Amino acid sequence: MTVSPSHFSAVDYVIFALLLVGSLSIGLYYALSGGRQRTTQEFLMADRSMRCLPVSLSLIASFQSAVAIIGVPAEVYVHGTQYWFIGCAYILGLLIPAHVFIPVLYRLKLSSAYQYLELRFSKSVRICGTLTFIFQTVSLNMTGFKLWGVVLATGLVCTLYTTMGGLKAVIWTDVFQTLVMFAGQLAVIVVGVHQAGGLSEVWWKVWEGNHISGLDLNPDPTERHTFWTLGVGGVFLMLSLYGVNQAQVQRYLSSRTEKEAVRSCYMVFPSLQLALALSCVMGLVMFARYCGEDHSDKLMVIYFVMDMLQGLPGLPGLFVACLFSAALSTISSAFNSLATVTMEDLIKPHFPAMTERRATLLSKALAVCYGLLCLAMAFLTHLMGDSVLQVALKIFGMVGGPILGLFCLGMFFPWANSTGAIAGLGAGLTVSFWVGIGSIVTRTPGTRVLLSDCRASPMTNNTTAIFTTAATSVPLSRPSGLRRFYSLSYMWYSAFTCFTVILIGLVVSFLTGPMKEEDVTPGTVYPLMGKLLCFLPDSVRQKLCCVTPLGQTVCKLMLFPYQIYLIIITLNYMRQQSDQRSHQTYLIQLHQEKCN
Repeated sequence: MTVSPSHFSAVDYVIFALLLVGSLSIGLYYALSGGRQRTTQEFLMADRSMRCLPVSLSLIASFQSAVAIIGVPAEVYVHGTQYWFIGCAYILGLLIPAHVFIPVLYRLKLSSAYQYLELRFSKSVRICGTLTFIFQTVSLNMTGFKLWGVVLATGLVCTLYTTMGGLKAVIWTDVFQTLVMFAGQLAVIVVGVHQAGGLSEVWWKVWEGNHISGLDLNPDPTERHTFWTLGVGGVFLMLSLYGVNQAQVQRYLSSRTEKEAVRSCYMVFPSLQLALALSCVMGLVMFARYCGEDHSDKLMVIYFVMDMLQGLPGLPGLFVACLFSAALSTISSAFNSLATVTMEDLIKPHFPAMTERRATLLSKALAVCYGLLCLAMAFLTHLMGDSVLQVALKIFGMVGGPILGLFCLGMFFPWANSTGAIAGLGAGLTVSFWVGIGSIVTRTPGTRVLLSDCRASPMTNNTTAIFTTAATSVPLSRPSGLRRFYSLSYMWYSAFTCFTVILIGLVVSFLTGPMKEEDVTPGTVYPLMGKLLCFLPDSVRQKLCCVTPLGQTVCKLMLFPYQIYLIIITLNYMRQQSDQRSHQTYLIQLHQEKCN
């Protein structure tokens, strides 16, 4: 389904043009105001002057991409509302970054999240982390529209205002585009409900079509979507995005204060829930409109919008502007973050004498280059063959999970060393691509979902509903052996690869010699054990823990786990000595008894 000009009126073109002009105007404004983007601090970090409201809206925009607006309704249309349970993962997925990752990264005054890896481990670990992020971000921008005109226009507009206005322009255009996204989705839902016959009619159709999913507590990790895959596996997906991803971390670091950064993370939660609800409701309205018709050969959401709104001037243009807003916000975030990590992690360390003017010009050139590269990569989307949403989350889990594991290894395990970090990252990436590519090659889904028909009589009894439920999924033969390993739900990719990095990193660190306390850079370790032992009296915690210059409590039991081993050996030795003395006393008493 392509967007034909015949579907567009003059009003639609005007609304669509206003979006592009508005985005470019914001970029031009910040190019000509303030410091005019003459320093890398202003161009890449917005002078660290942003408040929590624009930062929080920008965080939403970079997450609520065109992939989500197109993919989530299509997911709900085919599989029902099970995906909605990922909203449970948003709680821990935002609380942990707010109270763990943001305090550590903000207090270190970083420009790139991967500077942390050099402070904690070494320069080689930093470079490995940076290259992994670059690969991940370029790959993610392969997913999205299959319409080349849309890709080209989106990429060019993003490149222009990102290059002109820097991070300030990116954040404020995100604010503008977030409002457009919500308006576009809401307009489509309202019109769709009206054309479907009202709320009661929509509810009856999705209920009869078995599209209201219950709580699925199946623990099988190969099941595509259950409460555990979405609610638990989704936490790790959220952490890899909101905890350590450069696009999000760069927004935290641009905040005026640490409190503003933490507050912006809190403000994201209700907006993300609203965005998820709108996308899921749109999928249900689509199902009520088509009653389970198979439109897999079309870009479902665009087909639905153009089919419904073509007689209402302005609304098709508003929704296409909504899609463009989502794409613009995500891609501009990618361009800016890619330019930042390349400049800060790969170029500046080798050219410390580079002037500020030249560094800023080079940063802008990098943004342009990455824009053109992402445009060229966009044609490769169709090779993976899955849904748009699944492709995007699969890529994010395959690459984002190992990056999350690398940061967790550094923050929570002070004895982990540089060798262990590189080995862990390599193992995590190897395993993730092994599983990911294996799942693409073997193609062994557990069930084949058939769309239900909601055209039955309103008087349908419970028996009919049961037969409808039974007919919605046709089990295929359950994979075994290696094929079962490949059928792991893509929502577990982040968790699986994260734990792989940590496990291999710790083993290699112990084999090559754990890092010593004096070698750990102050402020790079989060006091995990100190927080977990919060129930102990202060006197006991003070004996177990020490305080770093940044005011963070780092437990000595964490810093030297091998000391615990020494303590155990010492206690065992003392016990043996005590047993030996007891044995000697017994012999003396026995000798005295014989003498008597």
